[in-house]
Amino acid sequence: MGPWTDRAATWIGDAAALWLTLITVCGAVVIVTLQSLNLRRMGRSTSPLRGPLQALAERILPRTTRELVPFLALAVTAGLCEEFLYRGFAMAVISQAGLPTGLVILFSSVLFGLAHLYQGRAGFVSTMVLGLLFGISRAALGSLVPVIVWHAGVDVVAGIAGPRYLLVNRDVTDILV
Repeated sequence: MGPWTDRAATWIGDAAALWLTLITVCGAVVIVTLQSLNLRRMGRSTSPLRGPLQALAERILPRTTRELVPFLALAVTAGLCEEFLYRGFAMAVISQAGLPTGLVILFSSVLFGLAHLYQGRAGFVSTMVLGLLFGISRAALGSLVPVIVWHAGVDVVAGIAGPRYLLVNRDVTDILV
């Protein structure tokens, strides 16, 4: 290859990396914003489903800044590990069965939803839908990086905004601000 070909290949590689970074950042902003708005909506809900959600929030969300630090580490780790497992490993294994990409994404998303069944039926469905979005993005972009960042963002926002909107009978001095 000549010098012009090498430069063109470098430029194309740089442009692809920039594009992927832009998609990752923009997607994270959108997903984090939607997660925050959804937590606010759920906090204002008067639905009978609020009870089980409340009970789950009381058990898993951080209540103090001291609890927030390990929660954030867990959130980032969950984003990384779950995406490697469901969008990396599971999609690779399922695709080896010769299934079309759409079914690979669907099956990995169902597995992802099942892993979150402890959140109840609504948690299963919403997590499966998020898994579909992540799976489609993984297949379209050819990278796990955006979905890892997005997943970690969803979990981080749950730890920061969740206590504000979902915990009741809270002592203001103990709750995250």
